[in-house]
Amino acid sequence: MTRAGLRVAVVIACLWPLACTHAPRPAAATDAPGLRVVTLNLYHDRDHWDRRRPLVIDGLRTLDADVIALQEVLQKAGLRNQAEDIGAALGYAVHFVSTDPPGQEHRYGNALLSRRPVLARSEARLQPLDDSRTVAHLRIDVQGHAVDVFNTHLHWTDDGAAIRARQLDDVLAHVDRHDAGASVLVGDFNAEADAPELQALARAGFVDVPAALEPAANLRTTLNPHYFERGRRIDHVFARGARLRPLATRRVLDAAADDGTWPSDHFGVLAGFRIGH
Repeated sequence: MTRAGLRVAVVIACLWPLACTHAPRPAAATDAPGLRVVTLNLYHDRDHWDRRRPLVIDGLRTLDADVIALQEVLQKAGLRNQAEDIGAALGYAVHFVSTDPPGQEHRYGNALLSRRPVLARSEARLQPLDDSRTVAHLRIDVQGHAVDVFNTHLHWTDDGAAIRARQLDDVLAHVDRHDAGASVLVGDFNAEADAPELQALARAGFVDVPAALEPAANLRTTLNPHYFERGRRIDHVFARGARLRPLATRRVLDAAADDGTWPSDHFGVLAGFRIGH
């Protein structure tokens, strides 16, 4: 661990004493309200979406998350908007954002799905505009507690750290405009949590939830080795706010069906929180 990483770990230990477990559990009736968030890069319609679709829908239904964040969501001729399709199957409200104009047949972007009441929603485009990147936001009501959830997908090339840093500045500016005191920021950042371009998150008060909870070893990569030669954890869950207490995190949607079909080229990440005053 770097000295910077050690300092972050010490801050985490001081600010958030955590009960570390590897699987979120439903809150008991006497517990504070709970929140479950899952993030997944859908891999748009590549590699037989018709076979992957039921794996994604059934897997998300089993996870029973309050909020689902999806990246690489696609709609085009002959393909219903994937987020709206999944939301309809699961009974979730859908907030899809794209740099492609509304009404255009082909649209690509990110989405947030919620089964909790939606109090507010927003979105922003990230610079440079020709990179087609966005941040989506929902403020949801969790048993009387307002929580802001943000979803993004940053630039993908290995040598694009400066672009990701610029985009993350835009994300954090949008978060600051809409943060009501308890925020979860998730998505595909295309960089590991200790990458230099992501250090602005720690400076803004965000904690890398899986790292804070010392998760199971299988979360060392969120890239599916069936598609990628090098494993990396680039799909993240960050949180800030004294009212949010992370309880657990684990990798999900990480198994192939009997016929060898995988849900996606990325694995999903599920995080559970307790919400207090």
